[in-house]
Amino acid sequence: MTAISPLRLVVLGDSLAYGTGASQVDQTVGPRLAQALRREGYDVDLRVLAVPGATSRELAAQLRRAVLLGVDLALIVVGANDLTRLVPPAQAAAALGTAVTALRAAGARVVVAPAPDLSDFPAVPPAFRPLVHSACLRLQQSQAAATEAAGGVVAPVSAELARAFAADPALFSRDRFHPSSAGYARIADILTPYVVTAARSHSAALQPEH
Repeated sequence: MTAISPLRLVVLGDSLAYGTGASQVDQTVGPRLAQALRREGYDVDLRVLAVPGATSRELAAQLRRAVLLGVDLALIVVGANDLTRLVPPAQAAAALGTAVTALRAAGARVVVAPAPDLSDFPAVPPAFRPLVHSACLRLQQSQAAATEAAGGVVAPVSAELARAFAADPALFSRDRFHPSSAGYARIADILTPYVVTAARSHSAALQPEH
């Protein structure tokens, strides 16, 4: 294929988007997805603007930087800190929707990976897991609705990732919360089809009509 060059990929969000827990930077989600896009023929300019500890509300500062960079494709990974800080789902989803709207207005395709399911994380006592699962599901549903309403694409990967992490403790880093390098590899593998599809959509929109 003939690629549009360069494809400006920006990763926004929290510590999962940033890559906390990985052994090396190139083993985090952003670089792995950039490599996947390069295998598809894209010349990728990657910028990781994610900030560890960020909530959905704090996407605002990141998206301003993304727009200034001239973003073509944005991946947003956010929600874990909204859950741990008990941010109301409607409030978190509204902030996410605002970010997606701004990115779409700037001409970017947007892929959102919703909040993870924290119920099977090692630090969560078994008695509290049903309650945590319900809270995660409510936020995920709110995020999906807000993303789609704003013109973004939801990558419904939370359930698949929850199963993978529950089955393999090696996917967690030493802190038992953030992914390890192997965990990020699994996340990137699952996200790749959604990101590649969004990149193709962006490229197709730039092709002249005959």
